[in-house]
Amino acid sequence: MLMRTDPFRDIDRFANRILGATGGTWSRPASIPMDAYRDGEQFVVCFDLPGVSPDAIDLDIERNVLTVRAERRPVAASDKEVEMQVAERPLGVFSRQLFLGDATDTDNIRADYDAGVLTLRIPIAERAKPRKIEIAQAQPERREIDA
Repeated sequence: MLMRTDPFRDIDRFANRILGATGGTWSRPASIPMDAYRDGEQFVVCFDLPGVSPDAIDLDIERNVLTVRAERRPVAASDKEVEMQVAERPLGVFSRQLFLGDATDTDNIRADYDAGVLTLRIPIAERAKPRKIEIAQAQPERREIDA
């Protein structure tokens, strides 16, 4: 049997669930922790989703708003009735929205999932990349003289 080390954890979890702070089935979706940085010609965004199956992750983009939704489901048990001894990991739906600027190429976003981390690579649009502008030589105006 597993021992519970904090006798007040269940009370805290119950209070958080009632107040809507955990992302459980009775509250609004909890936020997903993330890191974001620019790496050369792309933005990289990493979301922590430990214990989430790749098929339980949805990525949607609409009008430059990227939505990440994930659901951590209970561990599937055998056919026997299971009595949970300790349940500290939050279950349910988690979500996060990113507002992408016009400088991003939303048609070519790449997503990878490894070791509980969802990594998005969002390229910078060609029109937003720095470029040189060629300066044309002005041609002197020619005026014809009436004779």
